[in-house]
Amino acid sequence: MAAANAELTPRDFAAIAAIMHEDARIALSEAKTTLVQSRLGRRLREHGLSRFSEYVALVQKDPVERHAMVVALTTNHTHFFREPHHFDHFREHVLPVLKRKQGPIRIWSAGCSSGEEVYTIAMCLLGPDRTSATWLRNADVRLLATDIAPHVVEAVKRGFYADNIAQGVPEPYRSTWMKPVQGGFQVAEEARALVTAKVLNLFEPWPLKAQYDVIFCRNVMIYFGDPAKEELEAGFVNQLAPGSHLYIGHSERLIGPAARNMRSCGHTIYQKPEVH
Repeated sequence: MAAANAELTPRDFAAIAAIMHEDARIALSEAKTTLVQSRLGRRLREHGLSRFSEYVALVQKDPVERHAMVVALTTNHTHFFREPHHFDHFREHVLPVLKRKQGPIRIWSAGCSSGEEVYTIAMCLLGPDRTSATWLRNADVRLLATDIAPHVVEAVKRGFYADNIAQGVPEPYRSTWMKPVQGGFQVAEEARALVTAKVLNLFEPWPLKAQYDVIFCRNVMIYFGDPAKEELEAGFVNQLAPGSHLYIGHSERLIGPAARNMRSCGHTIYQKPEVH
């Protein structure tokens, strides 16, 4: 099959980049040409195509393949307890407030990838042992995990992680909230019961009714241009309840209205001011 050697011309790259920006606001620079050629070469082979121009024509008329292309070019890289200072802050400053809260507790992992982030949050809520989790019995706690890629959302629902991935969970969290199974570890039912995983494009309408106590959106906005970042961050601020927290990636920053409406309380940690 000739797809393995298909040339990605500047014209074809520009057409693909335009679709990625239109559908997911992802800004593809020409430095990503090799990555695009590699990842989409598989899609060409699957459809029996030999030229990228044929593939561009396909995605322009086939919405299913168009979405498959966006998913193929979306990076899904994460690990448990990534950027640990965020979880230190969450446990030390946010968790005590959540435990005292009257009413529902809502936390959103936006761009959740395969679920390591949302299950890290769940383990922090549950605590290092089963006794520390007793507060959740009478609490209304829901964790929402969303991603544009259906296959990683399915991975969140399964809650299974290979040995080398699960080793990133520190003791005693791993021994308490993960069960050894063949080939890896299964996240405990207590943690999985807290999580709802859904496919969501962050630049399509959000079907979210509640205001959120915490939003994690880390290492997602690095793929967007400033107008998209500003729009998304403003949406997060609106979705947060007063006094709630937003965690973003280590190389990201708030811009536009979000920067004016949030206060920094740590490296890439922000709080929405209380209303007085």
